[in-house]
Amino acid sequence: MNSKVPLPGLDKAHIVERDQHPISRKQIAPNALKVLYRLDEAGFHGYLVGGGVRDLLLGNKPKDFDIATNATPEELKGLFRNSRIIGRRFKIVHISFGREIIEVATFRAHHDAQNEFGDQEHRRKIRGLDSAHSSSGMILRDNVYGGIDEDALRRDFTVNALYYTIDQFKVLDFSSGMEDLRTRQIRIIGDPEERYKEDPVRMLRAIRFSAKLNFTIEQLTRRPFKDLAHLLESISPARLFDETLKLMTGGHAVETFAQLCEFHLGRYLFAPTLEALQQADSTWCNLVDLALANTDTRLAAGKSVTPAFLFAALLWPVLNLRLAQLTTPGATLHQVFILAANQTILKQLDYTAIPKRFTAASREIWELQYRLQRRNRRSIESVFAHPRFRAAYDFLLLREDSGENLDGLGQWWTDFQIGDTKHQMEMINAVSKPRKRRRRRSKLNPPSVPD
Repeated sequence: MNSKVPLPGLDKAHIVERDQHPISRKQIAPNALKVLYRLDEAGFHGYLVGGGVRDLLLGNKPKDFDIATNATPEELKGLFRNSRIIGRRFKIVHISFGREIIEVATFRAHHDAQNEFGDQEHRRKIRGLDSAHSSSGMILRDNVYGGIDEDALRRDFTVNALYYTIDQFKVLDFSSGMEDLRTRQIRIIGDPEERYKEDPVRMLRAIRFSAKLNFTIEQLTRRPFKDLAHLLESISPARLFDETLKLMTGGHAVETFAQLCEFHLGRYLFAPTLEALQQADSTWCNLVDLALANTDTRLAAGKSVTPAFLFAALLWPVLNLRLAQLTTPGATLHQVFILAANQTILKQLDYTAIPKRFTAASREIWELQYRLQRRNRRSIESVFAHPRFRAAYDFLLLREDSGENLDGLGQWWTDFQIGDTKHQMEMINAVSKPRKRRRRRSKLNPPSVPD
């Protein structure tokens, strides 16, 4: 066993002793503990950090457990055979235990001119030197290693900068994390404007944590939102899609959406929807509100949600507005619908890069809304057998609940689903229009041919 090298920066921490906090090892994933003990045996320092510590202190069940250490990614790779290094902008190590992954990151240091452009060889060797900023201050690479105190102050919010150690089971606080947990505040570490310029997504994260934890956003932390919201335009649509999923499928979509609008950040994720809602009638607004509320309800009940359904609801006002505005002489209703659907999705892709599997499913949910209204045997049987029928049916009920008058269509399909085969056939026959039989010409009287 290697002897541990003293860890720089520990003297700057406020120590919360075991009898002063509620965290027990029984609450920590066994595989996370395995990593912490293996690091300790190898002479490294390892700490549980971030949301896992925060949630344990709040009495909540953590979603995952992240670890910070003074071991470099390469040293971790050599220590854990079941690990791999991922990322370029921010190198981290994933240690796999079957389907469970423990994420381990090396202590990071501040980004300054000396880190990025300095020529001191010992800094290159000891701390690593892989840092870069854009001209606006955004971090492009974040692989400058440092001490635990630097790592803590480099994190985004105080409540996410708390460290738990298996060494006497203490919690380390390098800022005001414990106090902000007590007063239920989201407070950014450092100068808010500088930190948002480094990574504008931090503004979205502040809202996500505020909604998730039912915390208020501290005044100085939220003050720059309006002036710096435009920085989100520099974030790739792919990353914004990932952030949108975290925001809207975290179980607090209603509050999250309200805060995105309140703090002027929503237009960089949902501009087409917000523009359409300004021109929409109350039913469209109600539908979006109900979709968000239903998403939260399903997640609270342990049920799954699909981004396709959520985006189908969020973009429904946009689609209907496009349908009302399109003028395409000679086109069929189906052709007009396809054109409007494509335009709706393309407009949203400018903001969030929704994967094709989700946009295709959203388009099918929309298209089935029209097919659900057709009243003939072939159409009814075809729709009922469609893989997206259940999602389309749920969307139909959502439309009715929002106040749209569909002449009892939702109840008809509800009765159809619970009926047996005989009852279903009776329902089909009751609504199907009799087909007009084409009159067959007699072979004895062929049609006359004009001269």
